[in-house]
Amino acid sequence: MTAVRTERDGNVLRVTLARPERRNAFDAALIAELAQAFVDVGRARAVVVAGEGASFCAGADVDWMRASASLSFDENVADANAMRQMFEAIDRCPAPVVARVHGHALGGGAGLVAASDIAIAAPATEFAFSEVKLGIIPAVISPFALAKIGAANARRYFVTGERFDAATALRLGLVSEVSEDLDGAVERTVDELLSAGPQAARWAKRLVRERPEGAETARWIAERRTSDEGQAGLAAFLDKRKPPWT
Repeated sequence: MTAVRTERDGNVLRVTLARPERRNAFDAALIAELAQAFVDVGRARAVVVAGEGASFCAGADVDWMRASASLSFDENVADANAMRQMFEAIDRCPAPVVARVHGHALGGGAGLVAASDIAIAAPATEFAFSEVKLGIIPAVISPFALAKIGAANARRYFVTGERFDAATALRLGLVSEVSEDLDGAVERTVDELLSAGPQAARWAKRLVRERPEGAETARWIAERRTSDEGQAGLAAFLDKRKPPWT
């Protein structure tokens, strides 16, 4: 990989967009490599996504957009599907995904923030669903963005393409936290994830994504209570000791 760098740090998988000279803007190579990074996270208990250099991700690469202008409709569909599959790989990643956001998160970069489970931003970060400024729409990222900011907010920010700051992103629900100590906040969140049962954290993410109802919710909790991890966690709590996964 050249556009994306991955590193195993104990139980944490760190995925870094590594095109700083392009502000980590998306092109075909970065999209393919980022999707590949999420194909198999193994037993990672947390995944941290970050951007190298001055920005998290400034959206689509200018040269890539220029090349796409000459594509046929079918070629455009294939191109968009590759990006869709990348975002879905992040959204469906079994381990919780934490985004470390700074500089710019524009267009697809804002979509990457939305597809992550937890996003922590530096105060000076600028965000935008900027596609309409180019005469296009944020279609591929819309399922993830709508899930985070809701239709009422999307009606404004999708149609204006205007930039907004980290405080606004926090108010909208696009990010979970804004911190001057970005690395410290990310690592504190990772520590919280590592204090949870490894499988319980993955099941909790499934709970949000799949939203079981009625009797199915009872089966889910019963399965976790009777699992080895659930039994160990409950026993540790009752005995006032740390669970084995810590």
